[in-house]
Amino acid sequence: MVESSSEFKRTPLHGVHVASGAKMVPFAGWQMPIEYTGLVSEHMAVRTSAGIFDVSHMGEIEVTGPDAVALVQKITTNNAAKLAIQQAQYSALVYPQGTFVDDLLVYRFSNDHFFLCVNASNVDKDYEYILSHVSGNVKVRNTSEEYAQIAVQGPNAISILQKMTATDLHSIRYYWFRDIDLEGEPVIAARTGYTGEDGFEIFCSPAVASSLWNRIREVGGDQIIPAGLGARDTLRLEAKMVLYGNDIDDTTTVLEADLEWIVKWDKGDFIARSALWTQKENGVDRKLAGFEIIGRGIARHGHEAYIGEKKTGVVTSGTFAPYLKKAIGLIYLPDENASVDQEFEIDVRGKRLKARVVPTPFYRRQK
Repeated sequence: MVESSSEFKRTPLHGVHVASGAKMVPFAGWQMPIEYTGLVSEHMAVRTSAGIFDVSHMGEIEVTGPDAVALVQKITTNNAAKLAIQQAQYSALVYPQGTFVDDLLVYRFSNDHFFLCVNASNVDKDYEYILSHVSGNVKVRNTSEEYAQIAVQGPNAISILQKMTATDLHSIRYYWFRDIDLEGEPVIAARTGYTGEDGFEIFCSPAVASSLWNRIREVGGDQIIPAGLGARDTLRLEAKMVLYGNDIDDTTTVLEADLEWIVKWDKGDFIARSALWTQKENGVDRKLAGFEIIGRGIARHGHEAYIGEKKTGVVTSGTFAPYLKKAIGLIYLPDENASVDQEFEIDVRGKRLKARVVPTPFYRRQK
């Protein structure tokens, strides 16, 4: 049975995408643009100039009250207490065994107000999980319907947006944010992103999303093009940014995902600290590693990997990287086989492709 488009949610920018001729696909319960002019052209525009993305499907959960910091500290692995006001951090929402409920961005609006940006497919699950751990004087609200989100990413992203505001955008440091006026509209401008490039993610009222989108495109002219989920996926993979549901989920721990840097052991107790510390002391059995294909061919999600005749893992993400011009991917390998230069083979429809573990991120922008 084929699901009709009416069964999927639509972002406030849906009409803009359709009018622009975007190819729409179902994603995480939403109808979203996968591409406009083509994945490769959109990917390259973000790497060399600028692209604009609709990420309004992402969820927003706000935690407020005198005990807000205690709750966020308890449920996430990073140290939210160390965030200054108007600073953000990447973190993990975790189960007691150290596996992912979700990965998320934590923004600190004030001493007792935190704003969590979570994955679209996990909003309801995350909200219920956070509520289950509430204690003390704290309020948790799912405010996802109150925000649209537009990402402007690429080397020219800031110069384009600068034409629309009196705020000096360069004064907002990476992973910091500010309330600004964008051509008369109050928005939250966060210097964050999921592409490996510089730029901003703009949280705005759904009512003004279309006008802001069109105005950004108008101001950017031929320096910016709309980009869809296809380019967003290849861009984030080049930058080794993990995707929930592919690279991480409730079966993978934060340490296995090579994300120990978002675990702050010295912040005090938190959910999963004991399980993760035990894993740190004993070592992980497997680790997420980056690989590139030696020769021709592309490995994709679900393809099995072998060393000799022993199955060693399954590709979690894989693609041809448009900017790097090579086939790359991520895979969980046994810890003893996850070192750089380890070679293995990937079965792609009965053909064995040679692959090699390489340093990550695959792509790092010049600063």
